[in-house]
Amino acid sequence: MSLRTVSFAALTAACLALPAFGSEESKTWEASSEAAQFVKDTIVLGMLASPYGTGWTEYGQLHTYFQRARDNGITGHEMTLAAADMSWETFLEQHDHFRADMAQQPENYLIVNETRDIEAAHLQGKTAVIWNSQTATILNGDLKKMAALKDIGVKSMILAYNDIFRTGPGQLAAQNGRDIGLTPWGKKVIDEMVRFGILLDLSHTGSKTANDAMDYMDATYPGVPYVYTHSVPAGLYKNEPNATPQGCYRTIPDDEALRAAKSGGYISPTFTEWMMDGIWPDDISPKQAADMIDYYVKLVGVDHVGIASDDMFSTELVVAFATANADMYNDGGYMIDAFNKGATGNGELAKIRAAITDDLWARGYSNEDLAKIYGGNKTRLCPGLGRQTARTVPARIPGTPAPASGA
Repeated sequence: MSLRTVSFAALTAACLALPAFGSEESKTWEASSEAAQFVKDTIVLGMLASPYGTGWTEYGQLHTYFQRARDNGITGHEMTLAAADMSWETFLEQHDHFRADMAQQPENYLIVNETRDIEAAHLQGKTAVIWNSQTATILNGDLKKMAALKDIGVKSMILAYNDIFRTGPGQLAAQNGRDIGLTPWGKKVIDEMVRFGILLDLSHTGSKTANDAMDYMDATYPGVPYVYTHSVPAGLYKNEPNATPQGCYRTIPDDEALRAAKSGGYISPTFTEWMMDGIWPDDISPKQAADMIDYYVKLVGVDHVGIASDDMFSTELVVAFATANADMYNDGGYMIDAFNKGATGNGELAKIRAAITDDLWARGYSNEDLAKIYGGNKTRLCPGLGRQTARTVPARIPGTPAPASGA
């Protein structure tokens, strides 16, 4: 059964029958008071990959999650409004659910349109909302909808999610030998994204398609950055004794990360344990999350690394979605097997960020380094920069601590 044959209402009803937890599956890690305070003083931007019905199911869940984030110094999140092959109508429904829930506490949320909105949210103790779409199918074949996405506030968009789409194949289709590369329609979508200043996000995208897209960007729009908002580094795990023979289809090779950095973009590792199952059979630890950050920093430089928890709130809802859309998750049972082995949710930023800070300080990272990784590198690109290069990283991101040599 594919997502095309599962109605959104039916899927939501199925998910509502399951227990739903506001990331209760994620462990809270101890950290120093200095690290906890640093996180509160610094712009910290993560990623929440939780559409209504497949991540959260009740109004109020978001308030609990975001209050915990605010209490622990998380400034904002790239939030997924659409994924897989959602239609324009479903996208609008998702947007309505998020905005209706946030309207219950309007004083706590700030929709990001400009860089200064992120800075304002940090200073005012609000949650900065940075909309993301993990699919281009919401255009419904109509490029004129890109202008509406811009006005709604979508800051980044993915071309393909797992399967084969009109724009090109995703990572899972590529792993199954079906990566045909970027299509002519995909190029037209990119043209409109650049025109309206919406970042090209290559997460979930098959390697041939991703490289085709990067070739097209470099040739047609030199200097315009592209990003990976939530992608795991394949190189870090290839020699691990417990690694699965093929590895998770969600990892990206080093050459793709290097190309994104060269464009002026960033790469954010996701602290999602199931993607590393077979390597790490338990809840992801601060050290393991820091390992991913450190790997990317050594590969592409501190000016091109971000963070993403890719949080889906509850494992049960993810399993329900993947089971209902088996062809979209045709990974030979990898993800479900990972959960059966004991994968337990995500490294939720509110619960793990301070402990990661202690670990990175111990490795010699300065406060200035961490300010860039935690939010500075995203802040300069999240609002979308159109044809600007945006390659210059400010010495100090507004709203962050002054640079220091270390802890």
